[in-house]
Amino acid sequence: MVNPIKKTIELSDGRTITLETGKLAKQADGAVELRMGNTMLLATVVSAKEAGEGVDFMPLQVEYKEKFSSAGRFPGGFLKREGRASDYEILTARLVDRVLRPLFPDNYHADTFVNVTMYSSDGVDMPDALAGLAASAAIAVSDIPFNGPISEVRVVRVDGEFIINPTFEQFENADMDLMVGATYDNIMMVEGEMDEVSEADLLAALKVAHDAIKEQCKVQLELAEAVGATVKREYCHEVNDEDLRKDVREKCYDKVYAIAKAGCADKHWRQDSFKAICEEYLEALPEEERDEKTPLVKRYYHDVEKEAVRRCILDEGIRLDGRKTTDIRPIWCEVDYLPGPHGSAVFTRGETQSLSTVTLGTKLDEKILDEVLCQGRERFLLHYNFPPFSTGEAKPVRGVGRREIGHGNLAHRALKRMFPEGFPYVCRIVSDILESNGSSSMATVCAGTLALLDAGVKMKKPVSGIAMGLITDTESSKYAVLSDILGDEDHLGDMDFKVTGTVDGITATQMDIKCDGLSYEILEKALMQARDGRLHILNKINETIPAPREDYKPHVPRIVTMTIPKDLIGAVIGPGGKIIQGIQEESGATVSIDEIDNEGYIEVAAANKDAIDKALSMINAIVELPEEGKVYTGKVRSILEFGAFVEFMPNRDGLLHISEISWDRIENMEASGINEGDTLEVKLIEIDKKTGKFRLSMRALQPKPEGYVEPVRAPRPDRGPRRDNNDRGPRRDNHGGPRRDNNRGPRRDDRNYRRDEE
Repeated sequence: MVNPIKKTIELSDGRTITLETGKLAKQADGAVELRMGNTMLLATVVSAKEAGEGVDFMPLQVEYKEKFSSAGRFPGGFLKREGRASDYEILTARLVDRVLRPLFPDNYHADTFVNVTMYSSDGVDMPDALAGLAASAAIAVSDIPFNGPISEVRVVRVDGEFIINPTFEQFENADMDLMVGATYDNIMMVEGEMDEVSEADLLAALKVAHDAIKEQCKVQLELAEAVGATVKREYCHEVNDEDLRKDVREKCYDKVYAIAKAGCADKHWRQDSFKAICEEYLEALPEEERDEKTPLVKRYYHDVEKEAVRRCILDEGIRLDGRKTTDIRPIWCEVDYLPGPHGSAVFTRGETQSLSTVTLGTKLDEKILDEVLCQGRERFLLHYNFPPFSTGEAKPVRGVGRREIGHGNLAHRALKRMFPEGFPYVCRIVSDILESNGSSSMATVCAGTLALLDAGVKMKKPVSGIAMGLITDTESSKYAVLSDILGDEDHLGDMDFKVTGTVDGITATQMDIKCDGLSYEILEKALMQARDGRLHILNKINETIPAPREDYKPHVPRIVTMTIPKDLIGAVIGPGGKIIQGIQEESGATVSIDEIDNEGYIEVAAANKDAIDKALSMINAIVELPEEGKVYTGKVRSILEFGAFVEFMPNRDGLLHISEISWDRIENMEASGINEGDTLEVKLIEIDKKTGKFRLSMRALQPKPEGYVEPVRAPRPDRGPRRDNNDRGPRRDNHGGPRRDNNRGPRRDDRNYRRDEE
C-alpha cells in the first residue's frame, strides 16, 4: 500500500503547487512529484556512496527534459523520439545547477545526478520556473548532505505589477523577466532580460522574488521532516593532514602575497609565478613522500593562494593586475575588420577579445523552433564559440558545450530588445572568442553591437556589458566590489555579476553568488558601479562607430517587402509551388511568402535591383486585378473557330472574338494570321458581372476607319409564344410510344426470374 506524503504551496493569486513523495521512483535517493495545474514534473536525485579516486571537486550533473507526450505531441524528425537536449532544456538545467552546486559541502565529492522531467503540461504554466523547486525538494527528502533547501521563481513585471511564476499569457506582456534562485537566507542566482529598467527596479524585483522563495523553502523543510529525512548520510571523501596544511601556509603565504601585490598585468607571468611557488615547496619535500603528498599540497596551496589574493584586495586595495577596484582595462575596437561578412568587429578589453560577424539573410534563413511548448520562428540569432586556444590550452575543438550555449544566450538576451522592429532581414551574430581572461560573454555583447552597427542595422540604442566581482570578509565586515573582473578574480571571488544595458537602463543580467549574507546594500553598490563601467565602455563604442552605416554594404542582399490580399497567396504560390518557383528561376531573386495578420506578406531578395524589379513585376502581374479599359500584353493559348483565348494576365484568359481582331471583316481564324503562342496587345473591353469572363479586343487599339458602319445584325425571327413545359402533352419514350409512369408493379427478384427462364 502506497502512502505518499503531500505538501501544498499557496501562491498569492490563488494558484497552488503540490509536492508529493513516496509514490513514484522510490529506488532513487530522493524523488518528488510537483504539480501546478495540469503541469507535472518529476525530480529525482541519486548520489554515489563513495567518491571516485582522486576526485577533489563536486561532480554534479543536472538534466532537464520535456517529453513531447506531455503536451500530446509527436517529436519531429525521422525517429519520432526525443533526442539530445535542446538549447532551452540545457539553459533550464544550467539555471538549476548554478543554484545547487555551491550548496553541497566543500568536502563532498560523490557523483551526484539530478534529473527533472516534465511529464504533463497544458501550455498554461511555465515549467522551467518550477524545475529548481522540484530538484531541491528531491534532495530535501533524501539523505544526501546539502546546505539547502533552495527554490527558484520567475518574476515578471506587467503594467507596473510584479507577478510570481506567470502563465505564458501573462509573460507575453512583461517588460521584465527574471529567474531568481535562493535559499531562505540568501539570493544565489539571478538571470533575466528587461526593457532598459533602472537599478532600483531590478532590486525591487529581487526582493519580491526572494519573499516568495522563502515560503517555498519552508514547505520543503516540512516535507523533509514528514518523511524523516532530516538526518543525512555520513561520508568521508577527503583525508587531511593538518600539519601539512599549516606548513604549506607558513612557507608559501608571504611569497604568494608578494606576487599578488606586485600587480602585474601579464596573466601568464602571474600564473607561472604562482605555480613556481608550489613547485618549489614540492621539491623541498622528501622524495619518498612527494608523490603521496602532492594532491594534498596542491589543494592546500590553492587555499593559500585564494586567501592571499583576497586579503591583498581587501587590505591593500590592489588587484592582481594592479588596477583599482573601479578601473576598467584598456579597450580597443575596430569595425569592418573582415571584407566578406555583412558586418564585423573586433572588441578587445585587456586580455579578452571577441571577433564578431553579422550575416543578414531572408525569411528562408529563419530558425524554426519546434519544442514541446514553444513553436515558431526566430529572426535574430546569436552564436558564441569558445575555442581552447583562447586560454592557451592545448585541446581539440569539439562541439558546442553547455557553457557556450549559456554565454551565447546571455548575450542574445542583452541585444535582442534593442533590435529594430520590422527589420526585413533575418540576422545572425557569431562571436568567436580569440582571447579570454575575464568575461567573454560581455565582450560578445560589445563586439555584437559594433558588428550590427557596421552592418547598417539601425539598432534602437547601442548596448555594452560589464562583469562585476565581489570580495568579502564576514569576520571584519569588509568587502570590495570589483569592476571588469579577471578570470582569477571570478574563480577566487564571491560573486560574478554581469550587467548589460544602454545609456538609459539595463537590458540583461546574470549573477552567481558564492557567499552567505550578501546584503541588498552591497548589491545596490555593485549595480551602480556596474552602471559607471557600462557607460565608460559605451563611450568607447561610440568613439569607434557613432552611428549605424547609412546603407548596407554592396554585397548584402537587398530585400523588398509587399503585402497582398490573403486570398491571392495561393495564386502566387501556384499548384505545388510551380508559380513561385518559376518567378525565382526567371528573375534570379529569392521569393518567400507567409500569412501574417490575415494578409499575405512577401519578401523579395536579390543581390541586384534588376532581379528584384523583375520578380516584383511578375508578382504584381499575378495579384493585380483586371481593369476594364486597360491595355495588356498577352499570349495566345488556343485558337477556336470564333476567336482566340489570350492569357492577358497570369492565370487569366480572355476571349478575343474574331470580330474584335480588326475593323475589317475576317472570314475565319486562318485568315487572321494569329497562331498559338503569338504575343498580342489587347484591350480589356468587358468583364461579365455574372460569369466573371473577360472580353478582349485588338481593334479597339486601332484607329477606326472613316465612314465605318457597324454591321447591323438581322433581327431574330418570331417563333411564336414559348410553350409551357406542362403544355407539351404526354412525354413519349424513345420508341415513339407513350412513356410508362414509374408505377411498374412489383419488382421481380433476379434469382427467381432466372430460375423461371431456365
